[in-house]
Amino acid sequence: MEKLILDGHLVSKEIREDLQKRVSVLKEKGITPSLATILVGDNPSSETYVKMKGNACEKIGMNSIRIHLPEETTTEQLLTTIKQLNEDTTVHGILLQHPVPAHIDERKAFETIAIEKDVDGVTSAGYGRTALGFGKYPSCTPAAIMEIIHHYELPVAGKHAVVVGRSPILGKPVSALLLNEDATVTTCHSRTTNLEAMLQQADIVVAAVGKPNFIKGDWLKEGAVVLDAGYNKGNIGDIDYDSCYKKASAITPVPGGVGPVTITMLLKQTVISAEETALKNQIA
Repeated sequence: MEKLILDGHLVSKEIREDLQKRVSVLKEKGITPSLATILVGDNPSSETYVKMKGNACEKIGMNSIRIHLPEETTTEQLLTTIKQLNEDTTVHGILLQHPVPAHIDERKAFETIAIEKDVDGVTSAGYGRTALGFGKYPSCTPAAIMEIIHHYELPVAGKHAVVVGRSPILGKPVSALLLNEDATVTTCHSRTTNLEAMLQQADIVVAAVGKPNFIKGDWLKEGAVVLDAGYNKGNIGDIDYDSCYKKASAITPVPGGVGPVTITMLLKQTVISAEETALKNQIA
């Protein structure tokens, strides 16, 4: 059986080339797509992620607004910053880098982000719209998974998809997106009994459990499509790649699979937000 390696770098490159053109068109109209990233505290990993996102913006001609707040920032102070960005008409997307310090009410902060600027898909309203099928900005990793599926024209309708993980920004929304495209979806989690039997029925497997090398090849149905959204220490995914590769018809590597497309979806959704602004200006 021929194996299809689902190359996230290739998918990302094609999307970014398109986004560069769209950014140029917007700039001709006097609008530069702008993403504001908020980092609270000095978590080194978070600092790296924010820097990567900023650099990605700049490479396609977008503005990156980086806001770094001290560790002792209160919830109310953070909410004030978010509200200011909500009201700033030159800002098209807002990203609050997770995690925030433990004393901050992260959910309250997420919910303060205006729905039209929630390009990272973290608000409950954004999740609800995604689940109902009319959301513009799903969480970026689920959006990346669907983008890879579409790029490689992998069939979804009528297939049995098993999602391992139920987090509010990955497992739950990707289950909804697959369901909206007519897959039959089973969402599994830490309390699922007989997970192996579930996976042996799956045409599509989405690994989003946060445990390195967790899913083994002998758990899979022959010819399954495997999308690994895990990213663990040492650049290791949630699937045991070598054993899963033997059974899969298509598989994402880690690194180089879902990850590169995730950041690109953040850019894409910010550009879409800027295009919405341009449309409103035109109508006005």
